[in-house]
Amino acid sequence: MKEVKLSKKHQIVLPGEARKALSLKAGDHLLVVVKGDLVMLMPKPQNYTKALAGRGKGLYGKSEAYLKKERESWNDRKTGKIPGPT
Repeated sequence: MKEVKLSKKHQIVLPGEARKALSLKAGDHLLVVVKGDLVMLMPKPQNYTKALAGRGKGLYGKSEAYLKKERESWNDRKTGKIPGPT
């Protein structure tokens, strides 16, 4: 863990280790996320769609099983096994 000092202008210098890990260069934009007493810095994505692609993978467990169950419930409503909205 590296320690940095806050300057009189409220600036810090990111250690080289952190800059290299995030592939940062001068002029890059960072996002600052504050959660309680924790502050996270991360590179600002140039394209949010590409940056978020695949992040929800596994959110619903096995997606094929989840979709099958949902589609079965639609069929059950059509056949009257489960009453639909009134």
